[in-house]
Amino acid sequence: MITRMTKYTFLLLTSSTDDFLRKIQELGVLDITRSRKSVDAASAELFRECEDLRKEIDTVERCDFNRDEQHTALRKKLESSTVALEEKKHWGDMDEGQRKALEDAGVRIHYHQVPVKRFNPAWQEQYPLEIIENDGKTVRFVVAGYARPGVNSFPVPKTLVAFESIADIEASIAHIRQELSDREAEMEARKEELPALRQAYSEKAGELQRYLAREGATMAAEDYITVLTGFAPTECDAELQAELDRQGIYYIAEPATAADNPSIQLKNNWFARNFETLTGMYGMPVYDEFDPTPVLAPFFLLFWSLCMGDAGYGLVLIELGLLLRYKEDFDLLGLKKHWRLVTTLGIGTFFIGILLGTFFGTNLQEMSWIPEGLRKLMLVGKVEIGGSSYDLAMVAAIAVGVFHICLAMVIKAIGITKRAGFKEAISTWGWVILIVGGLIVAGLALTRVLDASATKIAVIAIGILSVLSIFIFNKPGRNPLLNIGAGLWDTYQMATGLLGDVLSYIRLYALGLAGGMLGAAFNNLGMMVLGDNPTWQWPFFLLIVIIGHGLNFAMSCLGAFVHPLRLTFVEYFKNSGYEGKGQEYNPLSNQIENK
Repeated sequence: MITRMTKYTFLLLTSSTDDFLRKIQELGVLDITRSRKSVDAASAELFRECEDLRKEIDTVERCDFNRDEQHTALRKKLESSTVALEEKKHWGDMDEGQRKALEDAGVRIHYHQVPVKRFNPAWQEQYPLEIIENDGKTVRFVVAGYARPGVNSFPVPKTLVAFESIADIEASIAHIRQELSDREAEMEARKEELPALRQAYSEKAGELQRYLAREGATMAAEDYITVLTGFAPTECDAELQAELDRQGIYYIAEPATAADNPSIQLKNNWFARNFETLTGMYGMPVYDEFDPTPVLAPFFLLFWSLCMGDAGYGLVLIELGLLLRYKEDFDLLGLKKHWRLVTTLGIGTFFIGILLGTFFGTNLQEMSWIPEGLRKLMLVGKVEIGGSSYDLAMVAAIAVGVFHICLAMVIKAIGITKRAGFKEAISTWGWVILIVGGLIVAGLALTRVLDASATKIAVIAIGILSVLSIFIFNKPGRNPLLNIGAGLWDTYQMATGLLGDVLSYIRLYALGLAGGMLGAAFNNLGMMVLGDNPTWQWPFFLLIVIIGHGLNFAMSCLGAFVHPLRLTFVEYFKNSGYEGKGQEYNPLSNQIENK
């Protein structure tokens, strides 16, 4: 199945894109596509409005007082007033009347403070100096001096002390704290505005994107707007959005649709997951298509096993898969990460090989120790059809092919109905009724489940429905003559195409037969060298058998890979309407996987 995806949209200046992408890369779940648009005056203004809205949303949503200018100014004012109060407490209040009288006389009071070690007691004899506080670490004192420059200058820099009284400073601090509290309450209350703010941002960002898409904007500054679109599995939304919020990254998140062409991540059970790499070789499905992997998996396994056709070769594949899994330094043809697939193919080959009656080229039908019940299950011998005899394995291969194509046609009809509606799928359903329905009725009639009269009624019903669907209503609303002509053309293509498609499945029987015969030939050649009374001939016998079966195994694996892949990619995908035009989900991540 195809994983549901969420679409994330980001708007930012190109100059900040690299830092942004590094943050996204750390998250490791967003598949990012980017486009760069040149800036003109109109797009720059739209972008500025988007940024203002985004910052406002971010501030309100997270109650980030550090980003609110008014709150920041009040906080700084509170900090400076608190420092002034602590300093003022060391000096105490000065009588305002005395200070005014001194100033009228041209005398200024200067505040100084130095560490105890730096205080020179001789200063008390040289200057009009009065010690205010000595706490053992710092000496605070005042010096009276005239306002004229250079008169009674003192060698220690002055300390700034607030003129206001301690009570006035405390009252000011209380007032600032009240303003801060009111501002914080106002910001908390503004959270009710978040839906409207988000909607405004979404509309403004959409307006900007439409403008960039509509206008071939000429560059007005050496900068660009980068529009980033990312897709992530919906199941990761909670964790991803929490991390985006923590990092201060603003985004628009919405469910992805087929029109967005999101990247595709497949999610299947443990069995089908092994075959997802084969789906990827052809192409991923688009968002509103069916994932072909659940159907591809069992049929590819069956096709592979029929082409290999030897239970002994299945055991070799199982052993090879286990070596890939458990032997650290063993990696044959880069298959180490596909060890489950190799092992699964080996298990299928073993059981199908038993049914075909071949074990390392030996005919199991001729083995006396084989249980009679198992011998009866083997697809060995002939079957009579229409007065002629055919190999049972060949008939089974063609039957599998017919079922495979019929299944593809049903899936195609369901897919078209799902994406475009039933009216667009009438012709396809007509062919399904004719071919699949006809085969079902024929099977029921041959097995005498339906008697002659019931069969006749069923055939007439199928004929009427299929003719109407294929020739008359294949395109509702179109000229009936055009519909008939289109139906005749479809009939020609279907008749010629289906016959060739069905016959293609004979290769499953032919490859399995050829592999078994070649294995038996090597066995016979070895037995000829061995003779009736073997002595020194054993090494040559083993050499012929091992090399011969090694070559046969390699050729069988090649044929068992290529031909089932062709039957899937050509016969099945063509008849199921699968195109494979989707893009694989490839998130931006620091963890790079060698593929």
